[in-house]
Amino acid sequence: MSVKVLITRLDESVPLPRYAKPGDAGADLTCRTEVTLAPGERGLIPTGISIALPPGYAAFVHPRSGLAIKHGIAMVNAPGTVDAGFRGELQVILINHDPKESFTFHKGDRIAQLVIQKVEQADFVEVSSLPGSGRGEGGFGSTGAGQ
Repeated sequence: MSVKVLITRLDESVPLPRYAKPGDAGADLTCRTEVTLAPGERGLIPTGISIALPPGYAAFVHPRSGLAIKHGIAMVNAPGTVDAGFRGELQVILINHDPKESFTFHKGDRIAQLVIQKVEQADFVEVSSLPGSGRGEGGFGSTGAGQ
């Protein structure tokens, strides 16, 4: 199943997002300019595209695992959320966690993945107390994780 997402290239030489393999959840986003991040430095990396999502959908920008394991590159706000009403250029906040080496992104390099999902709007209903559950108020580690 697919959904139509309108897209505008802000730079005609930037490739459109594409799925690397059939069945992939994320379409590759590339960078519009050359950017070098020094160790510990973060930057806002432009993709050169703008999108229009249909109502009821959102796009989520996820990091690329290959950049993380090979070069220590991560997203500061993973995943980034793109609401259906946003029409600006998609940009990705990346950080270089490598303690010694700078990393340069060249125009057209894959920097992140874009996942399109159907989303629901919540109707928040205030109540004096919440119904019980098997988990209750247990937080991180309450199911044995991290023990």
